[in-house]
Parts: sequence; structure tokens; C-alpha cells
Amino acid sequence: MLKELLDQNRVIFRESLPTWQDAIREAAGPLLADGAIEPTYVDAMIDCVNEYGPYIVIAPNLAIPHARSDKGVNRTAISMMKVEQPVHFGDTPDLDARLFFVLASVGKDAHVPMLQSLVMALSEETILDDLMNARSLEDVAAIAARTDAASPSALV
Repeated sequence: MLKELLDQNRVIFRESLPTWQDAIREAAGPLLADGAIEPTYVDAMIDCVNEYGPYIVIAPNLAIPHARSDKGVNRTAISMMKVEQPVHFGDTPDLDARLFFVLASVGKDAHVPMLQSLVMALSEETILDDLMNARSLEDVAAIAARTDAASPSALV
């Protein structure tokens, strides 16, 4: 999956972002740029966090912004953003995120294989740590190459 994200120009890096809303907008940028989502989907992701709280922060430093497919998704896609400075979703460090994966799916179940692949890849502690330390596209490419060689199905 990392190689696919690189090939599709869906990996970005930022030093810092002032708010979690800005972080969601920025992380969704590659999907907006290639037409996978509409601006309404970005608004829907932000609205979901406003309504339900920071449920998208699934672990310290890891956020998976998403919303319903009927809110502006043109095709199933994923993007990744790494931020050097933590983005705060709440008052505790457990609600900070530095690694964002924006999920968009065209149907209510289309995201399941993508999410399974993502969770499987990130469940390997070294991959998450390596991504947290990545500072460039070259770093992500090296992680993808190592991961593909060790476990080809983990990031497909």
C-alpha cells in the first residue's frame, strides 16, 4: 500500500499545522487534487469530528480521518500525511496525531479491504515507528521496499 500511495502522489509531509481542522484539510489535499474526493467530503470529515469527538485518533500519533461515502467521494482512495509537530485533538497527548491516513470509499463496504490492509501494515510496530521517523518520500519508499520484501501481502 505504501508503494501505491507513493506511485499515486498521495504522500505528503508538513512541519506543523495550527489546528486539527487544517490538518484534515491538508491530509485530504492529494485526494482533492486527483479528483478522488470533493471539498464536501473534507467538510464532512471535519463535521464528524465536531459531532462525535476525536474518534479518528485511533492510537497516539495516528489519525484516520473519514466520513460517509455519500458526502463527496468519487472513488475509493487513501492518502498519507506525516506532520513533524503533533496536531492536538484534545487536552491529552493520547489525542495528538502526527501520522494521518485519509480514507475515502465509494460504498459503505468498499473501505473494508483498504482499512484491513492499513491496520495490518501498521500493526507491525517497526512500520509505524519507521513512518513516524520518516522525513521524505525517499524514507517512505525505503520503508515500502523493506516491508514488501519481508511481507508482500502486508502493504498490497
